[in-house]
Amino acid sequence: MTLTEDLEQALDLAPDVLIDYTHPTVVRPHVALALERRVAVVIGTSGLLDEDFAEIDAAARRAGVGVATGNFSFTAALLQHLAKIAARHVPAFEVIEHNGAGKPDAPSGTARELAELLAREREPLADDPFQLIGPREARGAAIGGVPVHSIRLPGTSPRVEVVFGAPGQRLTIRQEELGDPSIFVAGTLLAARRIQSISGLVRGLDSLLF
Repeated sequence: MTLTEDLEQALDLAPDVLIDYTHPTVVRPHVALALERRVAVVIGTSGLLDEDFAEIDAAARRAGVGVATGNFSFTAALLQHLAKIAARHVPAFEVIEHNGAGKPDAPSGTARELAELLAREREPLADDPFQLIGPREARGAAIGGVPVHSIRLPGTSPRVEVVFGAPGQRLTIRQEELGDPSIFVAGTLLAARRIQSISGLVRGLDSLLF
């Protein structure tokens, strides 16, 4: 085993996969370096946008290698999978995510990806005839047309939930992280194995599980 702090040197050793858990400001150059060398990538770093993923997908397809991204906790994958099923039947929903005060990206990558995935599961909603009184920001950020609310407070563990509403009923699906980083290990390794046989971008561990 070779240990090095130099990413280019590490990639020159022709690894099977680059696993990136770094920071939103550096993950794109890391992915670009890997794809130049036709090395598959698993991105555990949050903070990338839809346009970032579109560019990564195009570059991965040109290189003929795969890139997996998302929250690699199995319970987060189940949240996405079950929420997509619910969104096909209950088209009104909002996403709420909690994180500590020091998390720089808002919404979190998990919440953003969840909103974008769920938006694709329903028909476009008609304009809401309700006239809002008060600041528009109180309704959260619109991600793919889905309201997403980010809470940043000290002493807060990561949590994401999607609330579905229909006349006379409500459904909430919630996933919480309880401070154990090992929850990402098994999903990350599964993604690292499976992404090697795929070309292009795969978003969400649930896409590799189901």
